[in-house]
Amino acid sequence: MNKMVINYLEKLFVTSDAATIIKETDVHHPAAKMIAQAAKMQENECGDGTNLLISMAGELMQQAQSLITMGLHPSEILIGYEKAAKKALEVLDQTIVYTSAGLRDQAELSKLIKSTVASKQFGLEDFLSNLIAEAAIHAMPASATSFNVDNVRVQKILGGGVLDSEVVHGMVVTRGPQTSVRHCTDCKVAVFNTNIEMQQGETKGTILLKTADELLNYTKGEEEAFENFVKGLAEAGVQVVVGSGSMSELAQHYFEKYKIYAVKIMSKWELKRIARAVGATPIVKLVTPSPDELGFANEVKFMEISSQWCTVFRRDQDENKMATIILRGSTNAMLEDTERAIDNGVSTVKTLIRDARMLAGAGATELYVGQQIQKFAKEQPGLDQYAVEKFGVAFEVIPRTLAENAGLKAESVLADMYAKTGDSSRFGIDVTDETVKDVVEAAILDSYETKSWSLKLAFDVVITILRVDQIIMSKPSGGPKMADQHARRPDGYDE
Repeated sequence: MNKMVINYLEKLFVTSDAATIIKETDVHHPAAKMIAQAAKMQENECGDGTNLLISMAGELMQQAQSLITMGLHPSEILIGYEKAAKKALEVLDQTIVYTSAGLRDQAELSKLIKSTVASKQFGLEDFLSNLIAEAAIHAMPASATSFNVDNVRVQKILGGGVLDSEVVHGMVVTRGPQTSVRHCTDCKVAVFNTNIEMQQGETKGTILLKTADELLNYTKGEEEAFENFVKGLAEAGVQVVVGSGSMSELAQHYFEKYKIYAVKIMSKWELKRIARAVGATPIVKLVTPSPDELGFANEVKFMEISSQWCTVFRRDQDENKMATIILRGSTNAMLEDTERAIDNGVSTVKTLIRDARMLAGAGATELYVGQQIQKFAKEQPGLDQYAVEKFGVAFEVIPRTLAENAGLKAESVLADMYAKTGDSSRFGIDVTDETVKDVVEAAILDSYETKSWSLKLAFDVVITILRVDQIIMSKPSGGPKMADQHARRPDGYDE
């Protein structure tokens, strides 16, 4: 279910992405802050699975509270939780149901990331996971041992519907050219990290012009020098110039004269990305770049999408391949939320390249692990068996939440799942037709890497919080408040 989050800057977020909610809310409680830090760590590590971490940590704390109410000492709960956490990760290793062999196959990759996207944008998962798979495969290096998520960009354009979104092989920036040149193929690209305009004088001076000729000839020297600079670019074979900041009318005139595609970029981050995409070095002086500093693009072209001017830089070399998903939608809030779903999908591709093993999704793995821990609890001799059992019960929170969000009766769904999960970790709740079934056949799969990190961090943060027996808050240091100052005499005695 979506939450409406308004952050301290009054910015509105409509999302169900736990990482965004935690990032935008101001958490003050020290224990809650630890869980928020764990969620941030999970986001950095895998880019997904934060919701699982927070739900799991919250449920484990709640179960611990009921044990304390029963009269168990926190140290016994700790022993039980540590045993159970170790056991849970062992069981998780045995529940792998699928290992992907070909991540370069679009249908295969799309199937593996579908459930990640469905958790954020339910109903659009088929379409979006196809887009992500196409973009990721294009941006994937030939020896796919690692994957840079920055190589799949998202460009949001208002207007149209989500189904009008498309993948462009290359980097897309929402700026049109300053000249009438609209298309170049196999072209050299020069990137300038400076304003492209005539050099201004250092000093201020007053000049008296007596005739019209003097006025005409006043800037002739600078104009000729500037024309020589643009001519030098054209002679070096440069067909595309990217500049940051302003581009004077004179510069546009000479670029037009020498048929150069000129585009100005306002963001320095965007400029760096373009330079990386075409393999160029950004230059800070207006001089003709050396061959090493020039970039190369297979194609630079101008497109108009929903009355938004765009320039596409395409380069097909393996190390510089970039793909851009042009995302369409009717409102900014919707575009941003869909972008978050795409980011999660791309992060899943990154984790799959590191480890291609998959677990059953839809709450199947969690319920199976929980059941195994409850069985394990019965073998424990001491009082900590109660803690181990409660640890196993906590895993129910995932299938229960899934059922409740889909508007189903959680108790009957859980009973049905328990009946079928006796010896298999493949039975989960499919919310599309509200039945408990073999989710591996239904292709509802979760990345092993994401889930194991999520559970490891959740167990870690809960055990750390349980080890705390008191919170000591220190107040900011400093002397008396400014308001009290005027009421005190210099010799330290109050008046």
